[in-house]
Amino acid sequence: MDQASQRDNGAKSFTLRASALLLLVTTPFLFAHFRPGRSATNIEESVIRVERRDFSQSLRLNGITQASRSFVVLAPKLEGAQVGSMVITKLAPAGTHIKKGDFLVEFDPQAQTKDYLEKKGAYESLVGQVAQKRAEEAIASSKDDTAMKQAEDELKRAQLELQKNEIVSRIDAEKNQEALDEAQATLKQLKETYQLKRAAAAATIRIQEIQRDRALEAMRYAQGNAAKMVVHSPMPGVVVYNTIWLGGRMGTVQQGDQVRPGVPFLQVVDPSQMEVRVQLNQVDLLKVHAGQHAEMHLDAYPGMTLPAVLEEISPLGHTGQFTEAVRTFTASFSVQGTDPRLLPDLSAALDLDVGTQKKVLVVPWQSIGMEAGHSFVWLKTRVGFEKRSVETRSRNDLEAVVNSGLSEGDTIRRVAVEEQPGADRQ
Repeated sequence: MDQASQRDNGAKSFTLRASALLLLVTTPFLFAHFRPGRSATNIEESVIRVERRDFSQSLRLNGITQASRSFVVLAPKLEGAQVGSMVITKLAPAGTHIKKGDFLVEFDPQAQTKDYLEKKGAYESLVGQVAQKRAEEAIASSKDDTAMKQAEDELKRAQLELQKNEIVSRIDAEKNQEALDEAQATLKQLKETYQLKRAAAAATIRIQEIQRDRALEAMRYAQGNAAKMVVHSPMPGVVVYNTIWLGGRMGTVQQGDQVRPGVPFLQVVDPSQMEVRVQLNQVDLLKVHAGQHAEMHLDAYPGMTLPAVLEEISPLGHTGQFTEAVRTFTASFSVQGTDPRLLPDLSAALDLDVGTQKKVLVVPWQSIGMEAGHSFVWLKTRVGFEKRSVETRSRNDLEAVVNSGLSEGDTIRRVAVEEQPGADRQ
């Protein structure tokens, strides 16, 4: 083979190797660029189509469940007795369904029963003293009446004897006059002292009657205190224990625990009528009114949903937790429906419907941008994307209603960002 042929073969071999290398390098790029569906997918993910559908606004409120009807059991406050604490001897189990009049709790009644018996004995003793004093006064009054009658008879006799003075001696006449004067003075004194004695006796009896009445009230108080040692339910419901301070710890009561008077340690709730109390910010106050509907969700049971209705809003607000400038108002929602898991003191969230619009243009709120105080979107046209001014009306956490500037079926960017220089115009 001559040298010219060898050079031709070498050149062809080099060309083949270069072509193979070039193909190997460019193939991945070509494959990546022309891979079916990738460009379409990017376009679909970056744009959305404007739709006409229903739009709803909701307000999320948080609160605590409680029973609309409940009876709170307080450790009894005893009248006329100084008691530090009372010992629980019997107690209805928590979660028990009870009827009206069923037993709830019993406290140790020994001290109150003893106090009642002592007060009863003091009262009965004073009753006897009043009766005795009245009898003594009746006897004394009878004696005074007898003495009064004798004095009147003695006066009449002295008056008759005085009529004999014309026929008797001077000495006898003087004696008759002295007897008359003495009878008159005696009768006068008896009349004057008679009323004083009756008034003094009546005052003494009245003092004892007051002492008797006070003892009677003390006995009744002691009897009432003894009756308070046993508590019965005035309504049907479920027994729920309250968490209270018990001897250096927080917990619920048990048999043998001591409870101070006035402490609410137990309650009976009606689970068929539950409500949720929430704190409403003054900013949201104008958006709500009585009768609005909401959906209640319990944090403890994520899948549980019950309807609720706004019943009332407190007319007076109170200072918020973070600043005194913002006020909060208490609102009450009645839960429509029942569930065995629905109990008091559960944290709940309420989604309150504050407005629904039918068949309006709805777009995601992140697709709307702001420039110089005006709203705009990026609208897709035949030659690319152009900035289009729009007017929005309502907005929630995810979407906004477009009043003007767009039509149903328009395609806009999902996120309102400025178009990058050199970007492909789709």
